[in-house]
Amino acid sequence: RDAKMDVIKIEINAESNSISVWNNGKGIPVVMHKDENMYVPTMIFGHLLTSSNYNDEEEKVTGGRNGYGAKLCNIFSTKFTVETASKEYKRQFKQTWGNNMTKASDVKIKDFNGEDFTKVTFNPDLSKFKMDKLDEDIVGLLSRRAYDVAASTRGVKVFLNGTKIAVKNFKDYVELLVKNKEDDETTHKVVYENVSDRWEVAVTISDHGFQQVSFVNSIATTKGGRHVDYVTDLIVKQLIEILKKKNKGGVTIKPFQIKNHMWIFVNCLIVNPTFDSQTKENMTLQMKSFGSKCAFSEKFFNQIKNSGIVESVLSWAKFKARNELEKTSGKKQSKLKGVPKLEDANEAGGRNSINCTLILTEGDSAKTVAVAGLAIVGRDYYGVFPLRGKLLNVREATHKQILENQEINNLIKIIGLQYKKKYSTEQDMKTLRYGKVMIMT
Repeated sequence: RDAKMDVIKIEINAESNSISVWNNGKGIPVVMHKDENMYVPTMIFGHLLTSSNYNDEEEKVTGGRNGYGAKLCNIFSTKFTVETASKEYKRQFKQTWGNNMTKASDVKIKDFNGEDFTKVTFNPDLSKFKMDKLDEDIVGLLSRRAYDVAASTRGVKVFLNGTKIAVKNFKDYVELLVKNKEDDETTHKVVYENVSDRWEVAVTISDHGFQQVSFVNSIATTKGGRHVDYVTDLIVKQLIEILKKKNKGGVTIKPFQIKNHMWIFVNCLIVNPTFDSQTKENMTLQMKSFGSKCAFSEKFFNQIKNSGIVESVLSWAKFKARNELEKTSGKKQSKLKGVPKLEDANEAGGRNSINCTLILTEGDSAKTVAVAGLAIVGRDYYGVFPLRGKLLNVREATHKQILENQEINNLIKIIGLQYKKKYSTEQDMKTLRYGKVMIMT
């Protein structure tokens, strides 16, 4: 990109089926190519397999490599016109192609002394896309791209159909997107950092799983890629340490689960980027070849810690813990399997379960004494279960300790207790397998 280029003008006319893009960057050299025997603009826009970006040894932070983008636009147009002017060569160039690049007009050259510019105007061949006109959806998509350019191209003013886009920089763009996605009652805090001239990153909380909006050399990578993974991993690494301290004894929180609460925005310049397809939706270049590092400040990480993401992850972790505990809940059933050493009452889990008593003993020897007593009172309404050693005090126990304590889980199953349920009425008590508990010590 020419550093002096600071204006881009985009015109989209659905009625005339015409689209044009103009910029005031350095014009294309208006000279004959020494090897191809044609003007350079003709070669760039009207001949396949020609490009100026083949050299992998040269470090470039541009998007295209093989020159296909502009030529494909020409091929899929009924009319395609290129105009460019070069102060260096004191010439202005104009040429028009038609009928999907199969016909080309004569080149028009005239003297020029003004400021450099390049303009491309084309009429899409709608029949190739099974369309009758540029409908609202397509115009909206193209307009969105104009906003993308305004956000990702630093120091450039972008005009759409004569109106300057009110997005001055990447931060403005992020806040605009977040504001449009927010509910009336919800406000998400956006944390932004201009890391360097090659990295801009913003983060906010996501209510809909992991989301990303990213650009590589002003190309919208809608599917993300390794640049997004790289930045996300740096942030998650910081957050996971905080969550470990705040979630002691809770469910294990994994990096991808933190990521699910993040909406991340990345605007970066990558040296010679590679993509998985011509549409360039996913950037595949290895991190070691990026050409720069994204070194966040301590202030940025501190702001993220207070952005609501940590609280959101902790809230999710508590919800998951409750669900796991609910899975261990008992239920009213007459036959209970899988609890060793339980002498179950015959009526436990039945219609008369509220009249049943569970006798808890200290160890197997005390159980023997209790079982002997059943010969007198009968086994219909009395059950016996031996406890091993000192029982876990659940008042101070962590979620993990409760889940992993076999005796607590056995008691929940035997009695038929349900997590978070209060047993304050007789009707509540009738949902249990046992209505009473006797501790025999």
